[in-house]
Amino acid sequence: MNHQEKPPLDNLTELMEFVLLGFADMPHLQWFLFGLFLITYIIILMSNGTIFLIIKMDPALQSPMYFFLANFSFLEICYVSATLPRMLMNLGTQRRRISVVACATQMCFALIFGGTECLLLAVMAYDLYMAICNPLHYPLFMNNRVCILLATGSWTIGIPVMIGRTYQIFSLPFCRSKQINHFFCDISPILKLACGDTFVNEMLVDTVAVLFVMVPFLLILGSYSKIVSIILKLPSGTSRGKAFSTCSSHLMVVMLFFGSGIIAYLRPNSRHSEENDKVLSLFYAILTPMLNPLIYSLRNKDVIMALRKLLCK
Repeated sequence: MNHQEKPPLDNLTELMEFVLLGFADMPHLQWFLFGLFLITYIIILMSNGTIFLIIKMDPALQSPMYFFLANFSFLEICYVSATLPRMLMNLGTQRRRISVVACATQMCFALIFGGTECLLLAVMAYDLYMAICNPLHYPLFMNNRVCILLATGSWTIGIPVMIGRTYQIFSLPFCRSKQINHFFCDISPILKLACGDTFVNEMLVDTVAVLFVMVPFLLILGSYSKIVSIILKLPSGTSRGKAFSTCSSHLMVVMLFFGSGIIAYLRPNSRHSEENDKVLSLFYAILTPMLNPLIYSLRNKDVIMALRKLLCK
Protein backbone atom coordinates (compact mmCIF):
# COMPACT_ATOMS: atom_id res chain seq x y z
CA MET A 1 0.00 0.00 0.00
CA ASN A 2 1.60 3.27 -1.10
CA HIS A 3 1.41 6.43 1.00
CA GLN A 4 -0.08 8.96 -1.36
CA GLU A 5 -1.33 11.18 1.49
CA LYS A 6 2.12 12.09 2.79
CA PRO A 7 3.09 14.88 0.37
CA PRO A 8 0.19 17.17 1.42
CA LEU A 9 1.06 16.57 5.08
CA ASP A 10 4.73 17.28 4.42
CA ASN A 11 3.74 20.40 2.52
CA LEU A 12 1.58 21.54 5.45
CA THR A 13 4.47 20.97 7.86
CA GLU A 14 6.78 23.05 5.69
CA LEU A 15 4.27 25.89 5.63
CA MET A 16 3.84 26.17 9.38
CA GLU A 17 5.53 29.57 9.05
CA PHE A 18 5.97 32.39 6.55
CA VAL A 19 8.77 34.89 6.00
CA LEU A 20 7.87 38.59 6.15
CA LEU A 21 10.35 40.23 3.78
CA GLY A 22 9.41 43.75 4.84
CA PHE A 23 12.35 45.98 3.92
CA ALA A 24 14.85 43.18 3.30
CA ASP A 25 15.74 44.75 -0.05
CA MET A 26 17.29 47.70 1.86
CA PRO A 27 19.82 45.99 4.18
CA HIS A 28 21.90 49.16 4.65
CA LEU A 29 18.83 51.00 6.05
CA GLN A 30 17.63 48.40 8.56
CA TRP A 31 18.74 50.22 11.72
CA PHE A 32 17.69 53.60 10.37
CA LEU A 33 14.22 52.21 9.63
CA PHE A 34 14.11 50.55 13.06
CA GLY A 35 14.83 53.89 14.76
CA LEU A 36 12.40 55.77 12.53
CA PHE A 37 9.50 53.37 13.11
CA LEU A 38 10.26 53.06 16.82
CA ILE A 39 10.07 56.85 17.22
CA THR A 40 6.88 56.85 15.10
CA TYR A 41 5.31 54.15 17.30
CA ILE A 42 6.18 56.06 20.50
CA ILE A 43 4.70 59.27 19.03
CA ILE A 44 1.50 57.44 18.07
CA LEU A 45 1.13 55.87 21.53
CA MET A 46 1.86 59.09 23.41
CA SER A 47 -0.17 61.48 21.24
CA ASN A 48 -3.27 59.30 20.91
CA GLY A 49 -2.99 58.23 24.55
CA THR A 50 -2.81 61.89 25.64
CA ILE A 51 -5.93 62.81 23.66
CA PHE A 52 -7.79 59.82 25.10
CA LEU A 53 -6.82 60.77 28.67
CA ILE A 54 -7.61 64.49 28.48
CA ILE A 55 -11.02 63.77 26.96
CA LYS A 56 -11.80 61.30 29.75
CA MET A 57 -10.52 63.65 32.49
CA ASP A 58 -11.75 67.10 31.37
CA PRO A 59 -15.44 67.83 32.13
CA ALA A 60 -15.52 70.43 29.34
CA LEU A 61 -14.95 67.70 26.74
CA GLN A 62 -17.88 65.47 27.69
CA SER A 63 -19.83 65.80 24.45
CA PRO A 64 -20.63 63.28 21.69
CA MET A 65 -17.93 64.68 19.38
CA TYR A 66 -15.19 64.15 21.96
CA PHE A 67 -16.64 60.82 23.05
CA PHE A 68 -16.15 59.54 19.50
CA LEU A 69 -12.72 61.21 19.28
CA ALA A 70 -11.64 59.36 22.45
CA ASN A 71 -12.81 56.09 20.88
CA PHE A 72 -10.95 56.99 17.71
CA SER A 73 -7.69 57.74 19.56
CA PHE A 74 -7.88 54.44 21.46
CA LEU A 75 -8.64 52.64 18.19
CA GLU A 76 -5.54 54.14 16.54
CA ILE A 77 -3.39 52.73 19.36
CA CYS A 78 -4.93 49.28 18.84
CA TYR A 79 -4.67 49.49 15.05
CA VAL A 80 -0.99 50.42 14.90
CA SER A 81 -0.15 47.90 17.65
CA ALA A 82 -1.43 45.10 15.41
CA THR A 83 1.38 45.68 12.88
CA LEU A 84 4.23 47.89 14.12
CA PRO A 85 5.62 45.79 17.02
CA ARG A 86 6.16 42.76 14.74
CA MET A 87 7.79 44.99 12.11
CA LEU A 88 10.10 46.49 14.74
CA MET A 89 11.04 43.02 15.96
CA ASN A 90 11.82 41.89 12.42
CA LEU A 91 13.97 44.97 11.77
CA GLY A 92 15.79 44.68 15.09
CA THR A 93 16.48 40.94 15.09
CA GLN A 94 16.52 40.27 11.32
CA ARG A 95 14.44 37.18 12.12
CA ARG A 96 11.58 37.57 9.69
CA ARG A 97 9.83 34.25 10.23
CA ILE A 98 6.23 34.28 11.46
CA SER A 99 4.06 31.25 12.20
CA VAL A 100 0.85 30.69 10.28
CA VAL A 101 -1.17 31.16 13.50
CA ALA A 102 0.62 34.43 14.34
CA CYS A 103 0.19 35.64 10.74
CA ALA A 104 -3.54 34.83 10.77
CA THR A 105 -3.95 36.54 14.17
CA GLN A 106 -2.16 39.67 12.95
CA MET A 107 -4.27 39.82 9.79
CA CYS A 108 -7.50 39.30 11.74
CA PHE A 109 -6.79 42.11 14.22
CA ALA A 110 -5.59 44.47 11.47
CA LEU A 111 -8.81 43.82 9.51
CA ILE A 112 -11.03 44.24 12.58
CA PHE A 113 -9.41 47.53 13.61
CA GLY A 114 -9.32 48.78 10.00
CA GLY A 115 -13.03 48.01 9.55
CA THR A 116 -13.81 49.66 12.89
CA GLU A 117 -11.96 52.79 11.81
CA CYS A 118 -14.03 53.04 8.62
CA LEU A 119 -17.29 52.70 10.56
CA LEU A 120 -16.21 55.06 13.35
CA LEU A 121 -15.23 57.76 10.84
CA ALA A 122 -18.70 57.40 9.31
CA VAL A 123 -20.29 57.75 12.77
CA MET A 124 -18.21 60.87 13.44
CA ALA A 125 -19.40 62.34 10.14
CA TYR A 126 -23.01 61.59 11.13
CA ASP A 127 -22.41 63.31 14.48
CA LEU A 128 -21.13 66.42 12.69
CA TYR A 129 -24.10 66.29 10.32
CA MET A 130 -26.56 66.20 13.23
CA ALA A 131 -24.72 68.99 15.09
CA ILE A 132 -24.66 71.36 12.11
CA CYS A 133 -27.79 70.43 10.16
CA ASN A 134 -30.15 69.65 13.10
CA PRO A 135 -28.81 71.68 16.05
CA LEU A 136 -32.18 71.92 17.83
CA HIS A 137 -32.72 68.16 17.82
CA TYR A 138 -29.03 67.28 18.34
CA PRO A 139 -29.21 66.69 22.14
CA LEU A 140 -32.22 64.41 21.63
CA PHE A 141 -30.82 62.36 18.73
CA MET A 142 -27.24 62.14 20.04
CA ASN A 143 -27.88 61.34 23.68
CA ASN A 144 -25.53 59.20 25.78
CA ARG A 145 -27.34 55.92 24.98
CA VAL A 146 -27.26 56.54 21.20
CA CYS A 147 -23.53 57.45 21.33
CA ILE A 148 -22.69 54.24 23.21
CA LEU A 149 -24.74 52.15 20.75
CA LEU A 150 -23.06 53.76 17.73
CA ALA A 151 -19.57 53.29 19.20
CA THR A 152 -20.30 49.70 20.26
CA GLY A 153 -21.69 48.90 16.82
CA SER A 154 -18.58 50.35 15.14
CA TRP A 155 -16.33 48.17 17.30
CA THR A 156 -18.29 44.91 17.02
CA ILE A 157 -20.06 44.71 13.64
CA GLY A 158 -16.94 43.77 11.74
CA ILE A 159 -15.61 41.15 14.19
CA PRO A 160 -17.50 38.06 12.88
CA VAL A 161 -17.00 39.15 9.25
CA MET A 162 -13.23 39.66 9.62
CA ILE A 163 -12.77 36.44 11.60
CA GLY A 164 -14.65 34.58 8.86
CA ARG A 165 -12.54 36.19 6.11
CA THR A 166 -9.30 35.34 7.91
CA TYR A 167 -10.37 31.72 8.47
CA GLN A 168 -11.38 31.40 4.82
CA ILE A 169 -8.08 32.77 3.53
CA PHE A 170 -5.92 30.62 5.80
CA SER A 171 -7.97 27.54 4.94
CA LEU A 172 -6.52 27.73 1.42
CA PRO A 173 -3.63 25.42 0.50
CA PHE A 174 -0.30 27.25 0.30
CA CYS A 175 2.16 25.56 -2.04
CA ARG A 176 4.10 28.51 -3.44
CA SER A 177 6.86 30.57 -1.88
CA LYS A 178 6.68 31.14 1.87
CA GLN A 179 7.97 34.69 1.42
CA ILE A 180 5.45 37.51 2.00
CA ASN A 181 6.64 40.68 0.28
CA HIS A 182 5.13 42.95 2.90
CA PHE A 183 5.87 44.19 6.40
CA PHE A 184 2.74 42.59 7.89
CA CYS A 185 0.28 39.83 6.98
CA ASP A 186 -2.12 41.55 4.60
CA ILE A 187 -4.74 39.92 2.38
CA SER A 188 -3.26 40.56 -1.07
CA PRO A 189 0.28 39.19 -0.48
CA ILE A 190 -1.13 36.13 1.35
CA LEU A 191 -3.53 35.29 -1.50
CA LYS A 192 -0.60 35.41 -3.94
CA LEU A 193 0.94 32.44 -2.12
CA ALA A 194 -2.20 30.27 -2.33
CA CYS A 195 -2.51 27.36 -4.77
CA GLY A 196 -5.19 27.02 -7.40
CA ASP A 197 -7.92 29.45 -8.33
CA THR A 198 -8.45 32.23 -5.77
CA PHE A 199 -11.13 34.07 -7.79
CA VAL A 200 -13.92 33.40 -5.26
CA ASN A 201 -11.74 34.56 -2.37
CA GLU A 202 -10.75 37.70 -4.27
CA MET A 203 -14.42 38.44 -4.96
CA LEU A 204 -15.22 38.03 -1.26
CA VAL A 205 -12.34 40.37 -0.39
CA ASP A 206 -13.75 42.96 -2.80
CA THR A 207 -17.26 42.51 -1.34
CA VAL A 208 -16.03 43.06 2.22
CA ALA A 209 -13.97 46.07 1.06
CA VAL A 210 -17.05 47.60 -0.57
CA LEU A 211 -19.15 47.06 2.58
CA PHE A 212 -16.56 48.34 5.06
CA VAL A 213 -14.70 50.91 2.95
CA MET A 214 -16.82 52.22 0.08
CA VAL A 215 -20.21 52.29 1.85
CA PRO A 216 -18.92 54.28 4.89
CA PHE A 217 -16.96 56.53 2.53
CA LEU A 218 -20.07 57.28 0.44
CA LEU A 219 -22.09 57.93 3.62
CA ILE A 220 -19.39 60.37 4.76
CA LEU A 221 -19.48 62.15 1.40
CA GLY A 222 -23.29 62.34 1.62
CA SER A 223 -23.08 63.81 5.13
CA TYR A 224 -20.53 66.39 4.03
CA SER A 225 -22.52 67.44 1.00
CA LYS A 226 -25.41 68.29 3.36
CA ILE A 227 -23.04 69.92 5.87
CA VAL A 228 -21.40 72.16 3.26
CA SER A 229 -24.76 73.25 1.85
CA ILE A 230 -25.93 74.26 5.35
CA ILE A 231 -22.65 76.03 6.22
CA LEU A 232 -22.80 78.13 3.05
CA LYS A 233 -26.25 79.36 4.10
CA LEU A 234 -25.03 80.62 7.51
CA PRO A 235 -25.36 84.43 7.69
CA SER A 236 -22.24 85.10 9.72
CA GLY A 237 -18.74 84.70 8.27
CA THR A 238 -17.46 83.83 11.76
CA SER A 239 -20.01 81.02 12.08
CA ARG A 240 -19.07 79.68 8.66
CA GLY A 241 -15.37 79.77 9.53
CA LYS A 242 -15.90 77.95 12.82
CA ALA A 243 -18.08 75.29 11.19
CA PHE A 244 -15.59 74.74 8.36
CA SER A 245 -12.73 74.49 10.87
CA THR A 246 -14.58 71.80 12.84
CA CYS A 247 -15.34 69.78 9.71
CA SER A 248 -11.99 70.19 7.95
CA SER A 249 -10.07 68.25 10.64
CA HIS A 250 -12.31 65.23 10.27
CA LEU A 251 -12.34 65.52 6.48
CA MET A 252 -8.51 65.55 6.33
CA VAL A 253 -8.39 62.32 8.34
CA VAL A 254 -11.06 60.77 6.11
CA MET A 255 -9.21 61.60 2.90
CA LEU A 256 -5.88 60.29 4.23
CA PHE A 257 -7.27 56.99 5.49
CA PHE A 258 -9.92 56.22 2.88
CA GLY A 259 -7.83 57.50 -0.03
CA SER A 260 -4.96 55.08 0.62
CA GLY A 261 -7.33 52.27 1.66
CA ILE A 262 -9.50 52.50 -1.48
CA ILE A 263 -6.46 52.53 -3.76
CA ALA A 264 -4.93 49.57 -1.91
CA TYR A 265 -8.00 47.30 -1.72
CA LEU A 266 -10.32 48.31 -4.55
CA ARG A 267 -8.08 48.94 -7.55
CA PRO A 268 -7.94 46.22 -10.26
CA ASN A 269 -5.61 43.26 -9.60
CA SER A 270 -3.75 44.01 -12.84
CA ARG A 271 -2.60 47.28 -11.31
CA HIS A 272 -1.42 45.73 -8.04
CA SER A 273 2.28 46.22 -7.38
CA GLU A 274 3.89 44.73 -4.28
CA GLU A 275 6.08 47.78 -3.73
CA ASN A 276 3.14 50.18 -4.19
CA ASP A 277 1.04 48.07 -1.78
CA LYS A 278 3.72 48.43 0.89
CA VAL A 279 3.89 52.20 0.45
CA LEU A 280 0.09 52.54 0.60
CA SER A 281 0.00 50.34 3.69
CA LEU A 282 2.45 52.69 5.39
CA PHE A 283 -0.04 55.50 4.79
CA TYR A 284 -3.17 53.91 6.27
CA ALA A 285 -1.49 51.71 8.91
CA ILE A 286 1.20 54.07 10.28
CA LEU A 287 1.22 57.60 8.85
CA THR A 288 -2.50 58.30 9.39
CA PRO A 289 -2.50 57.21 13.09
CA MET A 290 0.52 59.48 13.64
CA LEU A 291 -1.03 62.52 11.92
CA ASN A 292 -4.54 62.20 13.40
CA PRO A 293 -3.71 63.63 16.85
CA LEU A 294 -1.78 66.51 15.26
CA ILE A 295 -4.68 67.29 12.92
CA TYR A 296 -7.26 67.23 15.72
CA SER A 297 -5.25 68.86 18.53
CA LEU A 298 -3.60 71.66 16.54
CA ARG A 299 -6.91 72.67 14.95
CA ASN A 300 -9.10 72.27 18.05
CA LYS A 301 -9.04 75.01 20.67
CA ASP A 302 -10.94 72.94 23.26
CA VAL A 303 -8.38 70.12 23.07
CA ILE A 304 -5.48 72.59 23.31
CA MET A 305 -7.05 74.25 26.37
CA ALA A 306 -7.63 70.88 28.04
CA LEU A 307 -4.01 69.90 27.33
CA ARG A 308 -2.73 73.14 28.83
CA LYS A 309 -4.81 72.59 31.98
CA LEU A 310 -3.44 69.06 32.29
CA LEU A 311 0.18 70.23 31.88
CA CYS A 312 -0.26 73.06 34.39
CA LYS A 313 -1.48 70.72 37.14
